[in-house]
Amino acid sequence: MNLQQEIIRRLGVKPHIDAQEEIRKRVDFLKSYVKEAGSSGLLIAISGGIDSAVAAGLCKRATDELAAETGQDYMTLGVFQPYGEQEDIHDSYAVAKAFELKHTVETNIEDTVNEIALEVEHGFKALNIHRHISRGGKGNVKARTRMVVQYALAFDLNLIVVGTDHASEAVTGFYTKWGDGAVDITPLASLNKRQVRQLAAELSVPDSILHKAPSAGLWEGQTDEDELGISYEHNSDFLEGKEVPAPVREKLEQQYLKTEHKRSPIPGI
Repeated sequence: MNLQQEIIRRLGVKPHIDAQEEIRKRVDFLKSYVKEAGSSGLLIAISGGIDSAVAAGLCKRATDELAAETGQDYMTLGVFQPYGEQEDIHDSYAVAKAFELKHTVETNIEDTVNEIALEVEHGFKALNIHRHISRGGKGNVKARTRMVVQYALAFDLNLIVVGTDHASEAVTGFYTKWGDGAVDITPLASLNKRQVRQLAAELSVPDSILHKAPSAGLWEGQTDEDELGISYEHNSDFLEGKEVPAPVREKLEQQYLKTEHKRSPIPGI
């Protein structure tokens, strides 16, 4: 077994999927987890990108079905988390409207992130290092601050925090460790980016989101593909066991090996 095959096996990606079948399987997965946890529903942060849109659609189906089957109230809470003014915030609201989410909140993280960055810079000064926090460092603060807010909401509302991590991110380690600061459940985990798009089309995600450049929103103008130097087409081909250009294969395999700590349990002794 070569490294490409090992990666595919470990991440559980299929070479082909039936979108309807995958939706059914993942909705059932969410329903089962909610019932076993005794929770009141699911929380999904809706960024305005395709991954969170698909996750939101799955969550809404799951809680709607649970409510119909049990006669109890189950909630899908959509959370919008801009940093200051977010240019594409309308896409987040479009997702909520498309899936008829009854429960949404907007929590702006700008003041909190800036305060944390300032405290980090005070820490640098104490070490006689006179500099600002790095762009990447501040991007990670944004990701983790969003998770702090999500868990604060989820704790008091008895909700399960849903992540949007998928195999195309896992192979490159392109996320803050353990997702963006850890989540409770990842219904997209064994899908590559192309397959996420297939589910998006089946779920009728708004067209404006289907054709949008994927971005983690870590800084203005940031896109995943520019940041990694690998297209999601090549990434998805690799995860489906197809041939990709040698430099792409080498880069993906190097990224995978370099970021193993992000996929592994926290080590102990």
